[in-house]
Amino acid sequence: MNDDYTEKNPSLAALYREHIDIITARHDHALEQAGASHAVIYSGNPKFAFQDDYQMPFKPNPHFVSWAPLTQLPFSYIVYTPGEKPLLIYFQPHDYWHVVPGAPAGYWADQFDIRIVHELDEVAPHLPMERQKCIVIGEINDDALTFGIERVNPTTAINILHYARGSKTQYELAMMRLASQRGAAGHFAAAAAFRDGQSEFDIHRAYCKAVSLTDPELPYRNIVALNEHGAVLHYTDLDRQAPAALRSFLIDAGAQVHGYASDITRTYSYKDQRFQDLIDRMETMEQDIVGHVRAGVDYRELHITAHKLLAEVLVDAELASGTPDKLIESGVTSAFFPHGLGHLLGIQVHDVGGFMANESGTRIDPPSGHRYLRLTRVLEEDMVLTIEPGRTSSICCSKTCAEPPLNSRSTGAPLTGYGPSVESESKTTFVSCWMAVKI
Repeated sequence: MNDDYTEKNPSLAALYREHIDIITARHDHALEQAGASHAVIYSGNPKFAFQDDYQMPFKPNPHFVSWAPLTQLPFSYIVYTPGEKPLLIYFQPHDYWHVVPGAPAGYWADQFDIRIVHELDEVAPHLPMERQKCIVIGEINDDALTFGIERVNPTTAINILHYARGSKTQYELAMMRLASQRGAAGHFAAAAAFRDGQSEFDIHRAYCKAVSLTDPELPYRNIVALNEHGAVLHYTDLDRQAPAALRSFLIDAGAQVHGYASDITRTYSYKDQRFQDLIDRMETMEQDIVGHVRAGVDYRELHITAHKLLAEVLVDAELASGTPDKLIESGVTSAFFPHGLGHLLGIQVHDVGGFMANESGTRIDPPSGHRYLRLTRVLEEDMVLTIEPGRTSSICCSKTCAEPPLNSRSTGAPLTGYGPSVESESKTTFVSCWMAVKI
């Protein structure tokens, strides 16, 4: 695969044509079940801060991105009618305040009948005349943007499309490999900045420079946490000053290519060998879990397996005592590992469909006591998901246990506040899994 992140990557054209065939088939099925003849997918529009003219960074409709790698094209529409070439209504305003979208070009362009419009009132003539046979898919905050189409995000169609997005096309897998390569470059740069004694803010800047993405272009806010900040699951404050003494570094940061995300977490010890040993033990545990990833595996069972393995780690590290079942039952493992094992990954970092048993939308609830698990499906071929076991230690977490999680026989300096975590991305197949990134 050519590692060019741009729309000129020649390796993507053939994969994209196959991808469009799959996307059209999914929409054929969704339209049939919804009793409609045309799908109108709206890209979305910028939002503004309350009573302010400050424009928020634009985030496109994921359904629109699944059709075309156009992440900065607001007020545009894709119109799909089964048996016809998809129509792209390409909004290119006359504007001297902002940079406007350029001429449509790239590996994707020949898959669409492209109609360029410069004003919103030019959109309507390009939409199907029979508005009653159309459905709109997208976030609509102004009825005028539907141009008279009454059915917006019908549940039947949305459920079918969300369920199908659980499995990725070969084009999507290629995008996510590129996103992982891009993210890995940022992680290497961040690790070097940590070893150099830089602050969280400067580590974050080193990461962004390495991946060549601005903050709004990242798939999620980077978690760059030194020392005890690593015990806060979603720490995003970014201290401007480096701590007087460095002990540990946790980074949870991703990248994106054409709207598809990567999601990578790593933890480092500065000089503490005891903590490094614990990281190594967690790394072994992670690889053990990855070895269980196969099509046909119930992810809920994999999550419980992770808790059992974590219980063994805690006992080995003399951070807790008891059998794995007892430590799970008493809430000890949940105190150290309060989040889910992982989630689906794709256009959205927490991709849709993780709780769906079928395309009708039947929900599969997480196991009792594990409400933060975001993926409860049986794994299928070409799903992409994260495997992110963690061991977090903090005062607030220790209070969630029925009994104190720290063993009174623990020796040496406490590990509170380090919060080691390791994460990988896995593709499920019938025979193996690939690691999208490994640092």
